[in-house]
Amino acid sequence: MATAAFRPLADLVRAIPASIAQAMLAGVLVPLCLVPVTATAAEPWLVGPVVLVWLVIMVLAPRWAAPAALLTAVALAIAFAEQPLGGALWPSVRWTMPAFSTEALVSIAVPLYLVTMAAQNVPGAAVLTGFGYVPPWRASLIVTGVGTVVGAPAGGHAINLAAISAALSASPEAGRDPSRRWIAATTMGVAYLVIAPFAALLTAVVVAAPADLVAAAAGLALLATLAGSLRTALMGDDRLEPAVITFLIAASGVSLAGVGAAFWALAAGIIVHLALRLRR
Repeated sequence: MATAAFRPLADLVRAIPASIAQAMLAGVLVPLCLVPVTATAAEPWLVGPVVLVWLVIMVLAPRWAAPAALLTAVALAIAFAEQPLGGALWPSVRWTMPAFSTEALVSIAVPLYLVTMAAQNVPGAAVLTGFGYVPPWRASLIVTGVGTVVGAPAGGHAINLAAISAALSASPEAGRDPSRRWIAATTMGVAYLVIAPFAALLTAVVVAAPADLVAAAAGLALLATLAGSLRTALMGDDRLEPAVITFLIAASGVSLAGVGAAFWALAAGIIVHLALRLRR
């Protein structure tokens, strides 16, 4: 919430070139989109039906290909569970009274704030900017900040913007008219509320399922978003090196000082972009 008062940060986010923002997103998506390939190679008779359902529905009704693949994966996960479902299968709210601790502030709170800003909020805003939107940076930080304060005692310690979720609802896959893609974001929010009571049960199913089965369906759902990101990243008017460097660092998954690859990819891409402009 305090960060929302820092106006220059919003200007910095808006200044990120679309090609670099989209290259960062593409790099983040690559490991996820590779899961269907590696999982099919490892267990073709189990993951193959998920890919086949996705392909058939993609031909007949493209909009429903991803949900069909996901439902198929969940059904197979239940049928071929490698271990019994364990733990609590239904959610419960457990209130934890806040208590101040200098050690927790230094070792948990400050690092968590930095990671949330660098790996979630900034890349999330950059993705929206890359799709041509002007994200309400200060309003977003205030809303998510208030949500974090309210949700923290019940375990919601980091409510923030997210790059992949933003890409799914802000990309052309969510609709040709950019002014109407809010419908996809609203639908996603409603779906979260519907799924929430079953979150523990679904998590138990995924944990008990064969490795990467459900993740393979998720990777298939992200293929179109990956393709759109790569197209935007490589069709800019500027030099391609900043976008390529951004993509490679994001795809590498490297983590430095506890901060994920998405932030370092943006930082490296912007540095190379500015260096080339300075030389020009």
